[in-house]
Amino acid sequence: MSLRVFVGPELNDGVLEAVRAGGAEVVSDASQAEAIVWLDHDPSALKPLLSDSVRWVQLPWAGVEQWMSAGVIDDGRVWTCASEAYGDSVAEHVVALMLAGRRRIHAAARATSWDIDNGGQPLFGATMVVVGTGSIGRGVARLLGPWGMTFIGVSRSGRPVDGFARVVPVGELRSVLPEADVVVLAAPSTPDTAGLVGAEELDAMSEDAWLVNVARGVLVDTDALVAALAAGSIAGAALDVTDPEPLPDGHPLWTEPRALITPHRANFGEAADAEMHGLFTRQIRRWIAGEELSGRVEPARGY
Repeated sequence: MSLRVFVGPELNDGVLEAVRAGGAEVVSDASQAEAIVWLDHDPSALKPLLSDSVRWVQLPWAGVEQWMSAGVIDDGRVWTCASEAYGDSVAEHVVALMLAGRRRIHAAARATSWDIDNGGQPLFGATMVVVGTGSIGRGVARLLGPWGMTFIGVSRSGRPVDGFARVVPVGELRSVLPEADVVVLAAPSTPDTAGLVGAEELDAMSEDAWLVNVARGVLVDTDALVAALAAGSIAGAALDVTDPEPLPDGHPLWTEPRALITPHRANFGEAADAEMHGLFTRQIRRWIAGEELSGRVEPARGY
């Protein structure tokens, strides 16, 4: 069994090689394709290519909210996101942000005089609440498991996950926040998760706790976060994503000493390309073999 795949909107040598390595035939006309590997963020360019022959579409990002809101994702074919390709690299970025925050490396890097008493807290033995137990959340637990940490997961279902001491449904988020030394947001962006962390959730966190967001900026009420940081009600926030994004020049988060910001770069560069190419190859092999695909999107859930 083979598979006819259209790669768009533009050809990419690395992706073409990955698709062929999976056992597929690359076609130049989307109307002849059974599957589409899409490499762009523009839903409007993809929609006209969705002929009846297309049974599966592989999207290039872990988040699919822009395709959902554009009405592109339908029930008539299989849709998959690229969450599997982002797990390890984004989890690594979470570790970097947590270490920088807990060790107050960000404060030392900004200092203009020698200060040996700028504080800091260890990560070994800490308790982490991970909101979202998908590939990124599980990747964080896997990386930090040997550090003697305790992981509490928060998910839509609350089902148990390997590596987590327990998992609670999202409705119980506020009840586990006081236990956290670090709260990591790795959940998808949906109407239900918008503003998931607001003033009440921030108030429930310990004054020594850090918030780390590598999901989407809209999961956090930015005004509430600015107020909490200014008041010192949490130890700090490490943000790879913000709302709004890009974060405007002059925004108070830029000058907030308890904030550590990276410009949505948790997954980047050649290593990210290699992970993505590997995902495409594995996904095509799974499809051809009739196996379950990773990152399958469920339109009814919104991700």
